Amino acid sequence: MLQAVINIFKIPELRNRVLFTLSMLGIYRLGFWIPIPGIDQAQLVEAAAKATENASGFGKILQYASIFSGGSFSQSTIFGLGIMPYITAAIIFQLLQTAVPRLQELKKEGASGQQKITEWTRFATVGMCLIQAFMWMKFLTAQNLVQVEFLSSNNIVLFYLTGITCLMAGSLFLMWLGEQIDKYGIGNGVSLILTAGIISRMPLAFRYVWDNFDASQQSGDVGKIGVMGIIFLLGAFVLVVAGAILITVAQRRIPIQQAKHTRGRKVFGGQKHYLPLRVNHAGVMPIIFASSLMIFPSAFFGYLSTAAGQTNPEGWWFSFTNFLNANFGIGEYPYVIIEIILIYFFSYFWTTVVFSPEDMSKQLRDNGSFIPGLRPGPRTAEYLETVVERITYVGAGFLAIIAVIPSIITKHMGIPMMVSSFLGGTGLLIVVSVGLDLIQRIEANLLMRNYPGFLSGGDTIRSRRGS
Repeated sequence: MLQAVINIFKIPELRNRVLFTLSMLGIYRLGFWIPIPGIDQAQLVEAAAKATENASGFGKILQYASIFSGGSFSQSTIFGLGIMPYITAAIIFQLLQTAVPRLQELKKEGASGQQKITEWTRFATVGMCLIQAFMWMKFLTAQNLVQVEFLSSNNIVLFYLTGITCLMAGSLFLMWLGEQIDKYGIGNGVSLILTAGIISRMPLAFRYVWDNFDASQQSGDVGKIGVMGIIFLLGAFVLVVAGAILITVAQRRIPIQQAKHTRGRKVFGGQKHYLPLRVNHAGVMPIIFASSLMIFPSAFFGYLSTAAGQTNPEGWWFSFTNFLNANFGIGEYPYVIIEIILIYFFSYFWTTVVFSPEDMSKQLRDNGSFIPGLRPGPRTAEYLETVVERITYVGAGFLAIIAVIPSIITKHMGIPMMVSSFLGGTGLLIVVSVGLDLIQRIEANLLMRNYPGFLSGGDTIRSRRGS
C-alpha cells in the first residue's frame, strides 16, 4: 500500500488531481470555523450540549443533522447547511425522472439532457437552501440565541438577511466546490465533501473514549468505558466495516450469452458475459429515508414531553407523552422495529425507482444478448424482477442490521451517538462506499499507466510489461 501511495506522486497528472482535491477539502474545513454574525456562539454550544444530553427534540434533530454537516450546526457556521440541500434536490429529481415524462425524455437524450437536469437541480438547491436557512434562523431567534444588539426591530431584519445569505452562500459554494473536484480533482466531489464532514467528527469520538476510559472499571459504571468496552468497540468497528464493504461490493452475476452474427465469411459475437446486479442496489438511501422519518416522531414526542413537564408534571398528559417519548427513543424496541420495517420498504421502493427490468431486457435484446434458457422480452424481464426482489431482501436485511447497531449500543451501553455512529448507520456506509470508489478511481489511474495499485501486486504489472 505504501508503494501505491508513492506511485501516486510519481504521476504528475494524478498527483495534481489528488493535491487539488485535498486543498478543496481543506478549504471546506476552514469554512467550518467561520461563524454567522449576530449569534451568541457560547449560548448555542451550551444549548446544543444540554439538548443532546437531555435527549430533547432539538437534541435529536441536531444529532442527526450533525452526521452530514460535520457538527457545524452546533456552532452555526457559514457551512452549517453543508452539502445536503444539493443532495436532497438531486434525490428529488432522481425520483421525479420516473414520474415526469419531460424528465424521462431529457434522460434519454444523453449528456445534453443530463446537463439540463443538472441545471434544474441547481435552481432547486437554491430553493432548498432558502427554506432551510430561514427555518434555522427562525429557530435560533425563538431559542433566544441571538446577540442582544440584533434583537431590535431594525436590526432583526438585518440579522435574518445576513444569516440567510451566509448559509445560502456557504451551501452553494460547497456545491461549486464539489463540481470543481469533479472537473479538476479525483472526481465524486459532492460525496467527498459529505464524507469529509462525517470523518471530521471522528477525533471527537476518540477524545470521548480517551476521556472516559477507566482500566479499573468492572461493574459497568455509567459514562465509563473499561478494557472490555474498548475491545468490544474495536471488534465491532472492524466487523461492521468489513460487513459494510461486503454489502457494498457484493453482486449477483447473471450469465449473459451474446448471439452470433454472420457477416460474409466471418462470425461475430458468441461471447459469454455476466450481468452484475448489486445486492445492495439502493445504496445508503433506505437508511437515510428511514432515519429521517424516525427522527421526527422521536423529536416531536420529546418536545411534547418536555413541554408537558414544564407546565404540569403531575398530569396525565405528561405521563402519556413521557410514555411515547420513552418508547420512541433511540434504541427502544418500537423504534428499532419500525426503523427496520421502513428500511425494507424504502429498499424495495428505491430499487423499483432506479432499476427497470423491462428496460434492461430491451437493452439486452437490442444488443443481441440473452440469458441462456430464457426468451428475450417479457420472460427475461420477469426473471430479472424475481432475482432483484430476492437479492433486495438480503441487502435490506444487511442494511437493517448496520442501521440499528448504533442505536442499540447507545441505549444499552450508554455510549453517545457521536461514538456509536461510527459502528454503523448512514455515516459509516457513506464513508465506506465513497472510500471504495476513491480507491477504485486511483487504482484505475495507476493501472492505466502500468503502476501497481492498492489491490494489485507488482508481479502482475511486471508480467504485463513483459519483464
